[in-house]
Amino acid sequence: MRFDDEPITPGDPLPILPGHHSAGRFERLLRAGVFAITAELSPPDSANAEDVYARARIFDGYVDGINATDGSGANCHMSSAGVCALLTRVGYAPVMQISCRDRNRIAIQGDVLGAAAMGVNNLLCLTGDGVAVGDHPAAKPVFDLDAIALLGIVRTMREQARFASGRVLTTPPQVFLGSAANPFAPPFDFQVARLAKKARAGAEFVQTQYCFDVPLLERFMRQARDEGLAERLFILVGIGPLASARAAEWMRSHVPGVHIPDAVVDRLRRARGKGAAKAEGKRICIDILERVREIPGVCGVHFMAYRQEEAVAEIIDRSRALDGRIPWYPGRDARFAPASDSPTELQQEAWA
Repeated sequence: MRFDDEPITPGDPLPILPGHHSAGRFERLLRAGVFAITAELSPPDSANAEDVYARARIFDGYVDGINATDGSGANCHMSSAGVCALLTRVGYAPVMQISCRDRNRIAIQGDVLGAAAMGVNNLLCLTGDGVAVGDHPAAKPVFDLDAIALLGIVRTMREQARFASGRVLTTPPQVFLGSAANPFAPPFDFQVARLAKKARAGAEFVQTQYCFDVPLLERFMRQARDEGLAERLFILVGIGPLASARAAEWMRSHVPGVHIPDAVVDRLRRARGKGAAKAEGKRICIDILERVREIPGVCGVHFMAYRQEEAVAEIIDRSRALDGRIPWYPGRDARFAPASDSPTELQQEAWA
């Protein structure tokens, strides 16, 4: 078993090849054509490292990468850089999210170098939500950059070994660059055009907003294929379980960019009995996952489920998304798992 930042050995089934920009497993899996699964880890409101590890180990054997959010929804939690630093210690493949809302280009470039030095191989460049929607509405937003400008700056750091100022770097960051897309927000043609700009700026993988409307996603993917974007980008579709019709109504009214069709809300509303709506929400998520993975150009799925890591693991387990494949997990680390190679034992422990 190898940590994510350890050297590749001869005969490795997923070697680093020309054209790879990082040493990470996540990039190697996608470039090898594996249907990848990532999931957001809900960062704790805590300074305790074990609070991060307790959530991460629920994903053991289920996901290929773990996103550490950066003040998602303009709410304050443990930093993305801090979560990623902890995850890399034990070999997880974190995706560090960087929001342009809170820091200027000086701070962001420093964060990129620090993350790369700690072994973080994957960056997701985001513009960020406005502060008005979060728990600190009086905070001063920065927005020195947007996602496209940030992609360009990090690409310059990586490929030209220079800061945005032109000053030379002694060691450039070797990172796999990603960004977000929203196929479900009008105007739809604009979303494809913006994705093309992100690809030109340096994006290599994309994680989308929640998908609850598969026909809209199919339209977006047709346009992406027509524009050659499905060949240039690894597109992972965002999915997640809905706990109830009330939760769905709240999300589509309060979470920017989320589109949930009436048919989905009605399906949840018709679920009767204790726990019925939550179970139906998981079934809806599995149904969407199964349909999404058949769409040409889709390279994986990205789970978003705030403080519902157990539900994500259950959905992956009940679906055929992994096709019997078991993603890497730190199963021999005594702090996180029993001394056993059996993922079944590890997963049982995680559910305990």
